[in-house]
Amino acid sequence: MREPIIVVKDLYHRYGDFTAVDGISFEVEEGEIFSFLGPNGAGKSTAINVLITLLKIQDGTAIVAGHDVAKDPQKVRESIGVVFQEVTLDRDMTCREILEFHGRLYQMPLSERKRRIDELLSLVQLDSKRDVYTKHLSGGMKRRLEIARGLMTRPKVLFLDEPTIGLDPQTRTRMWDYIRSVNEEGTTIFLTTHYMDEADNLSKRISIIDHGRIVTTGRSFELKNTLGEDLVYMETDDDVAARTVLREMPEVREIQEKSRGIVLLLSGDGTKVLPLIMERLSAGGIRILVVNLKKPSMDDVFLHFTGRELRDEGRKNISPPTGRKGGGGR
Repeated sequence: MREPIIVVKDLYHRYGDFTAVDGISFEVEEGEIFSFLGPNGAGKSTAINVLITLLKIQDGTAIVAGHDVAKDPQKVRESIGVVFQEVTLDRDMTCREILEFHGRLYQMPLSERKRRIDELLSLVQLDSKRDVYTKHLSGGMKRRLEIARGLMTRPKVLFLDEPTIGLDPQTRTRMWDYIRSVNEEGTTIFLTTHYMDEADNLSKRISIIDHGRIVTTGRSFELKNTLGEDLVYMETDDDVAARTVLREMPEVREIQEKSRGIVLLLSGDGTKVLPLIMERLSAGGIRILVVNLKKPSMDDVFLHFTGRELRDEGRKNISPPTGRKGGGGR
């Protein structure tokens, strides 16, 4: 196990009476891709904004790349790269000029700037667009350019806040490839996302965060294994009666309600348990309308640990007012 490059202990952040980050503690290993998975309003962006020094730390401690966020924010900023949720590119600058300007801000020597610009434009496949103004780029190209800008100074940690939000599925998949390439170069990646598949496909470890608290952390397969080998999704003509009957079966570990139907967490092989379930419901006069035996997914994991579906919760959450665009509570 590698040494942690981020160490956070008992971190709180409040906006007036609203607690956006509620005493979270976690570590990120050097060289890994680590994800915060949760809906809008969960506290993901607030936590990142504290770690990248955009928000002043209120309570708790945070160490990033060996530097204390509260005591040495400048050293933290010199060690990280950031890609924000909102596009922050100057529309009237070319791809090359964006990277050139960023390199100058960090006082990179001319020869190093030129070499790094060439490397990064090639990495994110924008070499043919180097002299194109950013206002003429597609959404996916803009996100790739922002990742290149975040890597300009060879950061130890790259923070990606909802890196593929608003992108079409094909572009999202390509973006994952770029993120993996960056990680393979040795950069630690910390990303926030509300996309289950994104966290599942990219991350070495995932922390599910809800209402400002981390509810569980682990590798994707570890989190899924907590639910057992198999799940049964089912809709019946009387789900209330079905739940009553199925609670009496020792083979059914847990029953979860969904917006439609129920999910059964099983003890044992689902192919053997499912016929018993169907027989029991039939004997109780309950008709099965839909049934599906499947392996646990990250959607099921989120429902198990939070008691609700991420998609539904994402629509309900409202970020608190912060007075700063993109500021908090997400």
